[in-house]
Amino acid sequence: MASPTEDLWNTLMDLTDEDFKRFKWFLKESDANSGFSAIPVAQLERADRQDTVDLMVQKYSCSGALLKSTRILEKINRNDLAQRLTNITSRERECQDRDNFRYETNKAKVAEIKAQIKLMIQERRIKICEIQRSAGISRRSADRQTADSVRVFAVLQQSVERSLANLIEEMEKKQKTTQKQADDVVQMLKQDISELTKREAELEHLHKPHDDLFFQNLSYTTKNWSETSIPQPSYGSSVMIIVDELRKKVEEETEMLLTKAKLNRIQQFAVDVTLDPDTAHASLILSDNRKQVHCGDKQQNLPDNPGRFNSAANVLGKQSFSSGKFYFEVQVKGKTGWDLGVVKESIDRKGSITASPESGHWTICLRKGDKYKAHALNLSVNTPPSKVGVFVDYEKGSVFFYNTDSAEVIHRFTNCSFREKLYPFFSPSVPYNGLNSTPLIICPVAYTD
Repeated sequence: MASPTEDLWNTLMDLTDEDFKRFKWFLKESDANSGFSAIPVAQLERADRQDTVDLMVQKYSCSGALLKSTRILEKINRNDLAQRLTNITSRERECQDRDNFRYETNKAKVAEIKAQIKLMIQERRIKICEIQRSAGISRRSADRQTADSVRVFAVLQQSVERSLANLIEEMEKKQKTTQKQADDVVQMLKQDISELTKREAELEHLHKPHDDLFFQNLSYTTKNWSETSIPQPSYGSSVMIIVDELRKKVEEETEMLLTKAKLNRIQQFAVDVTLDPDTAHASLILSDNRKQVHCGDKQQNLPDNPGRFNSAANVLGKQSFSSGKFYFEVQVKGKTGWDLGVVKESIDRKGSITASPESGHWTICLRKGDKYKAHALNLSVNTPPSKVGVFVDYEKGSVFFYNTDSAEVIHRFTNCSFREKLYPFFSPSVPYNGLNSTPLIICPVAYTD
């Protein structure tokens, strides 16, 4: 396909010399209506058809030259050539439009591909961060497991060494007792031999062996040693007793250490919990940092907003959770009554409240200083906790309560159906005769990473 300049040149070649002369004459004239300025006479005077095309393209650009030529051809009554240029211009415009459309389309595709590439790069960078974070968690987990194992085996080794030392001491004690018994018998035998030797010597000096005195002296009575023996101590029974004690102690210490190690791993899900004053009962007094709460002597004048408890001395945490795992700890030392746990967002805040899983309460409580309960269930607590840890696994539907001192599980709720936001729940309970005025305190978690 010929270029536009070639088409223009071919068109001019079809002009007679007279027509070409007239054509150049119009190029010398300015066309104010179309915005085409004149080409200087000096440039056109000796210009042939090819030179004329070059001058027009330089002056008007390729598309302008075609348009200018079409109008001049119409003026010199060469409509046939004008129509041909018009057709050529239309085709060129269509081609240009197609090229422009293709360019814009390709440009849009390129922009889309670039956006996709940027998105893929971003996704891969995020994946790198996830993998590195996962590897970091794995490394820290391995370090914790290693540290826990070192502590466990160190305690076991100490227990074994103490038990071995006790066993050796016990065996040495029994051996010393046996040796003392043997030494005593030997000493008695030596004394008996000495006495018999003395009697034997006395018999040598008797002059009248037929005398009755001879028989009286000869009838000296000695102890019968034939049945005398030293009982051997039972070392085996001592070994079995010590080993059995060791086994029990190892089991107890291993269970304790593994339990504490498990709690330590759970503590990595610790979250920062603060109290929400908009939910607090009017009798509750919150600290400035929203980490402590106790029950005052009288109710405060607070707005009765929809989220505030109006009958029970309760308050919720400010933070809510609807996925994943989370953990927080509360100091309960010095209190004779309290309630702790998590509740669903839609629990009743007004009037009489029944704390049960069915009503959206997964909580435990202390009553009268020594009675631990979970709804209607009495809990057996070996050691009263000074701090209680609360761990929630939203996806698994479980809530665990820990004595953080012993790492023992106080109580657990399992197979819970969580379908809405969960909030930490606190009730310091009311004071009674000066007791239970100590606040509940949300504590920072001493998690060793």
